[in-house]
Formats: sequence, C-alpha cells, structure tokens
Amino acid sequence: MKILHTSDWHLGRSLFNRKRYEEFHAFLSWLGDIIEEEEIQVLLVAGDVFDNNAPSHRAQELYYRFLCRIAQSSCRHVILTAGNHDSPSFLNAPREVLRFLNVYVIGSIGEDFTDEVLLLRNPQGEPELIVCAVPYLRDRDIRRVESGEGWEDKERKLLEGIREHYHQVCGQAEKIRESIGRPLPIVAMGHLFAAGGSTVEGDGVRDLYVGSLAHVGVEIFPSSIDYLALGHLHSPQSVGEKEYYRYSGSPLAMGFGEAGREKSVCKLQWSEQGPEVTQITVPVFQVLRRIEGDWTSIQEGIESLIREELKVWVEIIYNGEEILTDLRERIEEAVQGSSIDVLRIKNNRILDGELLGINEEEMLGELDIDEVFSRCLDVNEILENQRPELWNTYREVIASLQEEDLMAE
Repeated sequence: MKILHTSDWHLGRSLFNRKRYEEFHAFLSWLGDIIEEEEIQVLLVAGDVFDNNAPSHRAQELYYRFLCRIAQSSCRHVILTAGNHDSPSFLNAPREVLRFLNVYVIGSIGEDFTDEVLLLRNPQGEPELIVCAVPYLRDRDIRRVESGEGWEDKERKLLEGIREHYHQVCGQAEKIRESIGRPLPIVAMGHLFAAGGSTVEGDGVRDLYVGSLAHVGVEIFPSSIDYLALGHLHSPQSVGEKEYYRYSGSPLAMGFGEAGREKSVCKLQWSEQGPEVTQITVPVFQVLRRIEGDWTSIQEGIESLIREELKVWVEIIYNGEEILTDLRERIEEAVQGSSIDVLRIKNNRILDGELLGINEEEMLGELDIDEVFSRCLDVNEILENQRPELWNTYREVIASLQEEDLMAE
C-alpha cells in the first residue's frame, strides 16, 4: 500500500498582492501525475487546503477539478482535514457528495470522536489501514474556559485537551485493530505546531494558540501511532527524534524567506520493519529570489538575474549606509526590459514615515500584521516591560479571528 502525505496547499494565496493561480494549477497537475506514476492508493492532506475561510471561485474550481481527476486514478481514498486557515463549514458542506468519490473530509471535531477514525479497505473489502483524521483543534472545541484563569492555566488546559483528544481517537483505532486481529498500521493526522519544529522568516506560519507553551510536545501522542502526518509548518521536517512524525511542508514557497528551499511531499510504503518514507521533490513553478545589501550588491544581483534570463519574482532589501530616497526609481530602471518582476522593495535606511513608521518606499500591503503591530508599539513609545502583555493580548485577538468560521450559521 502506497500513501502520499501533503499539506498546506493554501489555494488562493497571494504573494504581496500577486495572484498565484498558475502555480497552484501547475502543482495540482504535477501532484495528479505523481499519484498516477507512483500508483498511490491513499492521499492524506493535513490541513490548510485553502488560504482563507472564504476561498475564491477560482480556488474552489482548482480543488474540485483535482478531486475529480484523482477519483479516476489509482488512488482509492483521499482524506482531507481542515487547518487553521480553512473554514470547517465550507469544507464539510459537500462531504456527503464527495464520499461517492471516496473523498473523506473532516472539517472539525464533532460530538462523536469516532467519526474521525476511518477504516480503509482494499478493493477486495479487506481492512488495510486505520486513519485517525484529526483536524486543527480549535481552542474553543477542546478547552473549557473559566473566568479569572491566567495564561499558564489556559495553555495547560489547551495541551491537556489536545492530548485527551488524540488518546480518545487513537484508543478507538486500537480497539478496531484488536477486533480485526491483524496488526493494521495506524496513521494519525494533525494540524499543529510541534515543539522543536522550525520555521523560516516570512513563510507565513503563525502561532496557532496564545503563548509558546502551546507548541505541542511529541510525548502527548499515543505510542500506537505508526506514522503522524502533520500540517501547519511549511518546511518539510521530522519532529524531534521521531522519524515517522513528519511535516510534509507546503508545496509552494509562501514567502521570499523560503526562496531556493526545496519543497516536497512524503510517500509512505509499509514493510515488515514499518513505514518507509521517501520525500518527493516538488518542482519550482515560479522562481523567487531575495536580493539584499548595499546598492552595489543590489545592482550585481539584478545583473546576475538578467544574465540567467529567468522569469523571476524578486524582493529587494536595501541595507546600505547611504540614504537613497530614489531607490525605487533606480531599481525600476535597472530591471527595465528584463523578465524580473520586483514584488517588494524594503529600504531599511529610511526608518521614519507618516504611517506607523512606514517609509515612502513601502506599501502597507508589503508588511505582515505582526510588523504593523510592532511599529504601532514603537510609534507610541510603549515601554519594553509593558510589551509582553500587549503582545499576548494581540495574539489572543488574532487567534480568535482565525478561529471564527465565517461560513458557519
């Protein structure tokens, strides 16, 4: 049995206001080819299928066209779980119809946790795999709120809730395995930030919950799990020393900080020794580059890209000592007539501006929300000892907004 693990597609995501539909289309086309070439039988998508909870019609079209194609391939089962960017209601809405295509969608936890335990069978009707399809666990779903509790109490209860849920779901999987009388593999899914997981500057990964303690330690997961298919972190990696607890990573670079980093999906195949994991490299569908330094370095970087004749999206960060008020004009002249498309210019030498410290070379859309909030603190001269509490409150607000399901009634 061959399984493919992927996550964090973020269909519909833009990069500094630049639409990326051609990249998403190319990725899904490539993924369909891989499924056919490798004769994949089970596809696992561990959250963040879409980039927001109200995806565009074009993003939806990509999603449904892909599922229809896979239904006609060697892939017998597709299991999708929601991530923190997804709307549980939106993903769940067509799930009864998608069942006819052997697509199982778990948008949120329900009243009966056994709904997340899927027993997959081969064409002969024999059991072959148990999947614990756990979606992103929202704070309100797993933690009982009490008035007057502090941050540490909230974080402790949150981790206890995550632990309890996985033990319930995996406990049910163990019961099914025992009743069958054969050592069927148990694969669990999750969308969370595992303790020790690594991120890259500008990759778009956010803390899921308030406080760093909510990074989930591997010790909370039951030992019965043979492979843990994780989503949320965008860099492919194993967790701690657990080779079979893995993030597949996002298939596309989500920011210029990831430029040049290899992306992959995980192929699993079971042997007597357990799962054999192979990373399949995802092609680069749109080249990203970051050029950083003084003006001479930037000029040289641009000239190098022109010689390569690449169709490339570029971020330029100026760190030179000389103050250049005409940086944007210089760059536009340097790239004129080439295939270089400059998506962002950051002039670190011009620090003061009229709007939250944003200089004339920057646009508000070029900043992430954390950077805007940080500049608000700077502009209002907030003392350092007052900032931790403000950051916690800010993160709590952001987390609550992320968890709001705009598609729910």
